[in-house]
Amino acid sequence: MKKKIAILIPCYNEEKTIKKVIMDFKEYLPEADIYVYDNNSTDNTAKIAEEANVFVRHEYMQGKGNVIRRMFREIDADCYLMVDGDDTYPAKQAREMCDLILNGKAQMVIGDRLSSTYFTENKRMFHNFGNVLVRFLVNKTFNSNVRDIMTGYRAFSKTFVKSFPIISGGFEIETEMTIHALDKKMKLENVLIDYKDRPKGSASKLNTISDGIKVLKTIASLFKQYRPLLFFSILSIISLLIGIAFFIPTLIGYLNTGLVEKFPSLIAASFFGIISINLFIGGLILESIARKDRQAFELHLITLSEINRGK
Repeated sequence: MKKKIAILIPCYNEEKTIKKVIMDFKEYLPEADIYVYDNNSTDNTAKIAEEANVFVRHEYMQGKGNVIRRMFREIDADCYLMVDGDDTYPAKQAREMCDLILNGKAQMVIGDRLSSTYFTENKRMFHNFGNVLVRFLVNKTFNSNVRDIMTGYRAFSKTFVKSFPIISGGFEIETEMTIHALDKKMKLENVLIDYKDRPKGSASKLNTISDGIKVLKTIASLFKQYRPLLFFSILSIISLLIGIAFFIPTLIGYLNTGLVEKFPSLIAASFFGIISINLFIGGLILESIARKDRQAFELHLITLSEINRGK
């Protein structure tokens, strides 16, 4: 049976580029169904997409994460290719990315900009720094080698799409996708792509500072959720070190005089010591819960696989 490919294009005010994006992907993946989800655009994005004869739908909750959540719920396919509507990602790698999914070699394929032309094409210094920082933090935290954490060009298997619980509402969605796949031990592949900057007159919707802070908060939140023992152990050690810093002067004074002269320091040391123990115990408990969640997720994947085979 022929396998279905769905191209997902979330859009917000992309009238200058959306037609070219659609035409490019029609050329390289003519058999695919193309879905443009307009996210409250104030220009002619939706109208131009409709004239290009693709599926056009509307998501009224603002934010890329909200659009992707709606897409994943509504669309049924064997392979999903997500791409931005700003004409920064090349269609020529689309076939390679989809084949990795359809041949069962990956459950997520990442279009890797950072190993290619991103740093020469992108003139926004803080965007470049942010991408490198996020890649470093995620790879160190999850002991991985993902080359581009925040790329908007990805291919997914049906298993990934139908089992991914989206929490993020905005641009931090790509980071959430990556961390979810790493935690659930899903197979990831990187495909090198030639990124190009937006054409003249097309403005980025990404706010470097506010969206960057959201991404970092997302990493911290998901780190706590997926690696609770490590997360709370770090806090426990910090608390313990603070307690020791308060305790050492008290101990030295006692050894010299035989008297406890700094009761406030002793109380503070005891306070931070208790906090340290509680943080570590909390981490152990949450780690056990996270392990149970992973086991439940594996059972859910088995159920999904049986449902798919029965169709």
